[in-house]
Amino acid sequence: MSTLGIIGSGNIGAAIARLAVSAGIPVVLSNSRGPQTLTGLVSELGPLASAGSIQQAAEAGEVVVLSVPLAAHTAIPAALLKGKAVLDTTNYYPFRDGRVAELDEERLTTSELVLQHFQGASLTKAFSNILAHHIPQLSRPAGALDRTALPVAGDDVGAKATVMNLVEQLGFDAVDAGTLADTWRFEPETTAYTRLYVADPLTPDARLLHAPAAPVPSRRLSEALKRAVPVRVAARSF
Repeated sequence: MSTLGIIGSGNIGAAIARLAVSAGIPVVLSNSRGPQTLTGLVSELGPLASAGSIQQAAEAGEVVVLSVPLAAHTAIPAALLKGKAVLDTTNYYPFRDGRVAELDEERLTTSELVLQHFQGASLTKAFSNILAHHIPQLSRPAGALDRTALPVAGDDVGAKATVMNLVEQLGFDAVDAGTLADTWRFEPETTAYTRLYVADPLTPDARLLHAPAAPVPSRRLSEALKRAVPVRVAARSF
């Protein structure tokens, strides 16, 4: 991996950036507020990190991480990601994003909706089913007995292979979870979504953002994906 471009410097984007620089991968971070707002994060991450505009991050990245709220993705010019391998972390949260008819009616998965805007990009979904603070907790070197698995899904075989390799470099086993149409299997409220990685399965919802993680091996993740049942998206409130 030469350089990783990151659009969105929130909790997930920043966590991925930290793992990338730890793995020796240069990152160019960006957000909607401008590179001057990223000075502290870039300083913390060290010499392999730099801040730029969204266009600069898109141009620099061999893979571009798209980690913005669903409602914000259409503000990014589609042409910036044309021809790019994009790692999409997007989830649909109605309380934040408002109601989206195509998703509530289950005509599309979230990543399929995002791809409708970014025509010409090769979109692969990953890092969308794990809480941000669990990402550094669970990253492990290759071959570690307690290595955790993450699902990776996409329609472009080559781009998916590139993203799977990146996931492996960042300290996780990558499990092929199919196409973008299959990503409902690890969207919110499914058996392969965030709670799978929580050490105590009885942790109340209000404490999830601080709950410690526990490793999830590939076989356990694969079983969770297989037994997933469709969630009635229109009934979701979060």
